[in-house]
Amino acid sequence: MEPMERLEKMNTKENLWIYILILLKKSKLYAWKIPDLIEKNFNFKPGKITPYRVLYSLERAGLVKSYHEERKRIYEITEKGMEELEKAKKFYQKLIELIEK
Repeated sequence: MEPMERLEKMNTKENLWIYILILLKKSKLYAWKIPDLIEKNFNFKPGKITPYRVLYSLERAGLVKSYHEERKRIYEITEKGMEELEKAKKFYQKLIELIEK
């Protein structure tokens, strides 16, 4: 795998949590909508099960919470999730600064 391919994979599919939090920052969502929204908004297709596994991990970590509405589970970002997303943003900003030097 070429370096750029590896970088893209590591910053998309292997860090899916960032994209899920970005989507949930904009609005509450049903889990089944998330894979399509990732493909539409971020131009890559996650695995079929991976977004659900990531959501469960995010919920266990307190970064998202869920509740049932008409037999469907809806997810939303928590304050802790917003803080973690801000940390990710600062990390990437610092990396861009280093690249531009």
